[in-house]
Amino acid sequence: MNKKVISFISLVFIALAFVACSDEGPKQPSIFPTKPVNRNNFEQWLLKNYTYPYNVEVQYKLVDGETDINYTLSPADSAKSAQLAIIIKYLWFDAYNEVAGPELVKQSAPRVLQMVGSSAFTRQQTEVVGTAEGGYKVSLYKVNDLTPEVLKDYKLMRLYYFHTMHHEFTHILNQLKPYDSQYDRITESDYVSGNWYGKSQRVAHRLGFVSPYAMDQGREDFAEMLSYYVTLSEAEWNDILQDAGTKGASLIKQKLEMVRSYMSTSWNVDIDELRTAVLRRAGQIEKLDLTTLK
Repeated sequence: MNKKVISFISLVFIALAFVACSDEGPKQPSIFPTKPVNRNNFEQWLLKNYTYPYNVEVQYKLVDGETDINYTLSPADSAKSAQLAIIIKYLWFDAYNEVAGPELVKQSAPRVLQMVGSSAFTRQQTEVVGTAEGGYKVSLYKVNDLTPEVLKDYKLMRLYYFHTMHHEFTHILNQLKPYDSQYDRITESDYVSGNWYGKSQRVAHRLGFVSPYAMDQGREDFAEMLSYYVTLSEAEWNDILQDAGTKGASLIKQKLEMVRSYMSTSWNVDIDELRTAVLRRAGQIEKLDLTTLK
């Protein structure tokens, strides 16, 4: 009998304790946002086209701590950011999807895609139009230069945006799966680190590089090689080989074959098919609806 009474009393205390605990609300405000986020049409479109399918956050507003404090930067115009977001998806994500399927972009796309209105300039006053950080973030600059005139000029679009997209994505792919270090040894003695900005196109070509920036170091050389190849027409690529001379062209071709092999074996991407897709899509930009977010 005593045991039953004790058990009953214990159950009562437990029940009272449970009720008392459940009645206690949080005494401090939550550290997590509790209000619904109000998103404009562009932000809703970004969720649908970047965040949900690819887990990519697109930042078009300057966010504290997300930009390099060494640069003086201007925020991106929201309308131009929307136009560029449509183009990026069409010419970068969709081009890779077409050639390799959606899983590559889903697994390898930067987790953060940042748009900045102005250019960034180094201490040497060289212009920075894009950066990739740690395999998770790509920043694109000069968004506010996306004028109607620039939109009609493929070479400027390539210079400002297309080349940068593919260059920075190559860095991410290399960070996830390193390329063969033998690549860096092909023109090892001619890398000049930060002094590349003083080199001409002709000098770079003759030494086996597709651009002066490729002379900075091996990883930049690799990214330049792929991004140039997939955004240049066959005639433009042949112009580089012609300008490089016999020796320079031979070195460039040797590097290209290593890039081709890497992309094929590591990512199942045929760079000639990718080039065809990129150039075809680049030729269709004028037909894109850049004013309606669907």
